Amino acid sequence: MNDTPVIEAIHLRKTFGETVALEDLSLSLPRNEILGLLGVNGAGKTTALNILLGLTTPTSGSLRLFGRELRTHRVEILRRCNFASAYVALPGNLTVGQNLWTFAQLYGVKNHRAKVTELLEHLEIPHLRKRVTGQLSAGEATRVQLCKAFLNDPELLLLDEPTASLDPDISDKVRTFIRARQRERQTSIVYTSHNMRDIEEVCDRLLFIHKGRVVAAGTPAEVLALFQRDSLEDVFIQIARSEAGDVFAAAPAPK
Repeated sequence: MNDTPVIEAIHLRKTFGETVALEDLSLSLPRNEILGLLGVNGAGKTTALNILLGLTTPTSGSLRLFGRELRTHRVEILRRCNFASAYVALPGNLTVGQNLWTFAQLYGVKNHRAKVTELLEHLEIPHLRKRVTGQLSAGEATRVQLCKAFLNDPELLLLDEPTASLDPDISDKVRTFIRARQRERQTSIVYTSHNMRDIEEVCDRLLFIHKGRVVAAGTPAEVLALFQRDSLEDVFIQIARSEAGDVFAAAPAPK
């Protein structure tokens, strides 16, 4: 058994001029775990994801994926990864089928047409195969993104707000699909969401970022105990309303 962490980030920092986007991020992600990366808009989550994808170079700190430096083994590492976001669009002039077939071939997926069919059926959107991607609703486009993300059976998957545009029924189905697929393939996942039900049902462990720093980490139960709150939504609000370095000061009144 390989005990090397899928992600090992140590004291990552990123500045853009005088703006500090990420102050100090350290995390270790073992195989077969779903890590929830949480925080308000502007907390540093997007910067962290961009660094993990190799799209942004950290100002300082070290990052290893699968035991190798991302900086020097980028292509080799990213072949083992994938990404989906509710806020990133696929080429809008292609049909859903054309988009997924193209990405499958880029990823070197064997029997790519069968793989695309399987994923479309799992996510209950086979009827979208011939639809032009640019004409999809936000919820439909999100599910197509998830199909793209699972095409190469990634060992590391980064999911940015995967249920952001979905109704409660489809959100529940997507959560079930992600969890089942993750268990089946032993995928390691970094999962961002503002939907605390998503986090509670999907994530094994949480990492709260506030103003570029990690302010809480642990299982959902451990985080609730740390803040002495009844729900992760209460924890989120408490952190969002706190000043830098004092996340316990803004605690809402006990119920």
